Amino acid sequence: MRHVEAFAGGRQDDVDGLLRETDGWARTLAGALGELEEERLAGADPSEVVRAEVSGTGRLRGLSIDPRGLRGLDHVQLAQAVCEAIAAAHLAMGERLTQVVQDLTGQAPDTAGTEGAADPLDGHIRNVLRGE
Repeated sequence: MRHVEAFAGGRQDDVDGLLRETDGWARTLAGALGELEEERLAGADPSEVVRAEVSGTGRLRGLSIDPRGLRGLDHVQLAQAVCEAIAAAHLAMGERLTQVVQDLTGQAPDTAGTEGAADPLDGHIRNVLRGE
């Protein structure tokens, strides 16, 4: 991160170092996303009649319906339960993705989105936009 911080501080003389550093980040992120694709995250509707399973990238991998729970559901309620289960699984996937990104950036969960988590290139980008 030293090249990014130097670049943001106005020292643009080591573009090669910055590119090497960002290339390393991209490789690390690609590896983490590849591992995440193999994970399976589950969710269920509130009645737990329908359970959905998605990959770490959000692809639906499985859907199961408890036959005993079908007795109390009509087709509209079943469709709603399926949607709720898939949404719950996607929520679990989003939480896992957030955790992976926080692990990669070294950012604590309570600092995500705060002022301390500002983009280190923000100063340079602002200078470029102003034409400086």
